[in-house]
Amino acid sequence: MPMDDVDRRILALLQEDAALSVAEIGGRVGLSSTPCWRRIQNLEKQGIIRKRVALLDRRAVEVPLTVFVMIRTSQHNDEWLETFAKGVADIPEVLEFYRMSGTVDYLLRIVVPSVEAYDAVYKRLISIADLAEVSSSFAMEEIKYTTALPLTYAG
Repeated sequence: MPMDDVDRRILALLQEDAALSVAEIGGRVGLSSTPCWRRIQNLEKQGIIRKRVALLDRRAVEVPLTVFVMIRTSQHNDEWLETFAKGVADIPEVLEFYRMSGTVDYLLRIVVPSVEAYDAVYKRLISIADLAEVSSSFAMEEIKYTTALPLTYAG
């Protein structure tokens, strides 16, 4: 079922504050609670809303350092990727993990309290599977960060 403008407005509100009550969301989009709740349930059933979470301040939970790790490998088979992906999934400091096109095969975003803590994560990472090259870049400043997806394309 295609989304309409009301669905997009509901999603925008939930992306901003998932703790809003159904009554408050409904009031902001011009619906009473019951039809608003039905729309939210439908968006969940469609898998558009995957889950609702609390976003934490990484500094407040003492992981202020963000590290982007670029990995190249000479292995490009399913068995290697399965082993590597499972090992990376077991490292809680890895928040994002992507298979890339271009000169880098994998990109990871890692958060840690210090360079020393990153070194421990690095040692775990290189013990998982054979890697050709690992390059790390430390974020100096976070200029933009959001979890809100653009909804202008949703239809």
